[in-house]
Amino acid sequence: MKLNYYPDTDSLYIDLSERESVESREVADGVVLDYDAAGHLVGIDIEHASETVQLGRLVLRGMTGDIERPVA
Repeated sequence: MKLNYYPDTDSLYIDLSERESVESREVADGVVLDYDAAGHLVGIDIEHASETVQLGRLVLRGMTGDIERPVA
């Protein structure tokens, strides 16, 4: 899973898997869910993220895996 914030568009994209998105559905104003060919959820796009999401803090609980923080 990857969290990608794009300050130029103020959008947050959450990649839930490496599978390709083939369908998108807006489920609320500014929230789009992306699905793969089998109908599995693969990503979440949140517009105006700085107004709707707490971007200043990220807490991970029960995660088993590597945590990467790429240098910008």
